Amino acid sequence: MEPMSWGAIVLQILIQFIPVWIAMIVMFGVSFAFRRKLGLYGQLFDTMIGGIGFALVIFWVFTALFADMIVTHDPLVQVSGMKNKLPGTPVPEGTAGFGYYLLGGDNLARDVFSRMVSGSTIVMQIAPVATLFAFMVGITLGLPAAYFGGTLDTFLSFLANLILAFPVILLFYLLVTPEIVQTGLPTYMAAVLFLFPILFLVVLWNSRYFTQPTKRAVYLAVTLVLGFWIYLGVAWNADPLGLISVPPNILIVFVSVVFVNAPTVFRIVRGIALDIKTRDYVAAAQTRGEGPWYTMLWEILPNARGPLIVDFCLRIGYTTILLGTLGFFGLGLAPESPDWGSTINDGRKLLSIYPHPALAPALALMSLVLGLNLLADGLREESLKD
Repeated sequence: MEPMSWGAIVLQILIQFIPVWIAMIVMFGVSFAFRRKLGLYGQLFDTMIGGIGFALVIFWVFTALFADMIVTHDPLVQVSGMKNKLPGTPVPEGTAGFGYYLLGGDNLARDVFSRMVSGSTIVMQIAPVATLFAFMVGITLGLPAAYFGGTLDTFLSFLANLILAFPVILLFYLLVTPEIVQTGLPTYMAAVLFLFPILFLVVLWNSRYFTQPTKRAVYLAVTLVLGFWIYLGVAWNADPLGLISVPPNILIVFVSVVFVNAPTVFRIVRGIALDIKTRDYVAAAQTRGEGPWYTMLWEILPNARGPLIVDFCLRIGYTTILLGTLGFFGLGLAPESPDWGSTINDGRKLLSIYPHPALAPALALMSLVLGLNLLADGLREESLKD
């Protein structure tokens, strides 16, 4: 077979992404039709920057969800004779999958297009969830530090500043090195950090439904049962049903992301809460006799949502870059992992001769981070209007 032309390559790539296009069209259609009822999310469609950013982000979210339908070959399989082949090169007869390597082959004869698509799954598995966990840790500690002040504030601020004193890349490097992993430190860190989401939800339900014991008991029971079930599987790989487990290398990276981001979130939450707790509506809640945690979680936190949502989007972008950096240096994830950082590192060795293996994942990483930054700008613009 003859190699594919660039026009045919682009057309075939667009065809491979058909599930993503359909999902995006449906989502944008429904969201635009009901945008006036969707609050801050609906307002995104009133700004070009926010809309473009959201489109880029949601493209990669759906790519991660439909990756198995999009890839043309197994991202880990090496095909004889396809080492460093150019985009559009036909594969040998009898090879499973599509008849061509759409974006060429890498230095181990693996399909660059399939590895780029599969890499999005790894990013979406780690970056958003790890950032969410970091926010739960930061919020759970930042609110009481600002609200109560005193010794608690001094102690927690000291711990946060102590962690932030280390350069981020150096701290990441230390946490994921094999010597540190062998000590079991990441597992113990996971055991502590992963308790915070459970603690956060327990305090949230207890403060909200304190006057409704039946509803409170139901919410707490569901949270504790599901929470500790997931906790055992994720943190200790000890799910009694054997349904939940996290590969050790991914757990190490996940814990590192949470540990590095939580102090920054703590300082942001603390600073916002120090300002909001002086507002009249907080004083009104205290006058009504509301408890401290109710005031923090249901009066202060909702009014801090604008800056926190913006920072959440930006922090996912930072985390994506950090994951790429770790992969680039061969840390944390498995060497054969199709994550974008590892793929860029593999391709850079022959960059001057064969740029395509490194170019595809680099553009993917750039587009996702750009989308997250544009989305954050759009959210910031709309939140300032409230």
